[in-house]
Amino acid sequence: MPLPFLTADRAFDEAADDLALPFDDLDRWRRPYRPGPWRVGAAALVLLLASYVLVAAVIIAVAGTLAAAVGCLSGALVAIVAALRLLRMGVWVSARGLRRVGFFVTSTAPWQQVVAVRTVQQPVRWLGLPRTVQGQALVLVRQDRSPEDLPPLLTTHNADFLARSEAFERAADTIEVWADEYRRG
Repeated sequence: MPLPFLTADRAFDEAADDLALPFDDLDRWRRPYRPGPWRVGAAALVLLLASYVLVAAVIIAVAGTLAAAVGCLSGALVAIVAALRLLRMGVWVSARGLRRVGFFVTSTAPWQQVVAVRTVQQPVRWLGLPRTVQGQALVLVRQDRSPEDLPPLLTTHNADFLARSEAFERAADTIEVWADEYRRG
């Protein structure tokens, strides 16, 4: 029984030529890299904690009061939303602009306001903590703000690229190329 979705032969099928590829839609927001192991691991631990809280909510609903069960359920839902938001964090690109998704705040820079996107050597935060180390950062230069006012888009020591310098270089190069392409177009 052939499983074409598991093989590389699917790309060479004649029927596959008629399908649009996911990156053909330029208006769709896409992240040019995969979430890193630190980010995925933290989200997995939060989801594991949420599963225990959900089981506790069911036990409390059966044996205890309904108000306590609703409290546990709401706590588990907050943990699930936090884990999903943690996985969504990062840099997203579309034909409309460059979007930096943080845990609490999302900011979008239209391509008309983007002057440059470049990689610089500077002190960067280690996993978002106050401690700084020497590393590389992908910074955004906008017309309406100075570069020092904006946090870096990506760093070599954030949760996506810690100990993955090749992945940082690929992602930074991809974002720089897309920025040049979209600013001209």
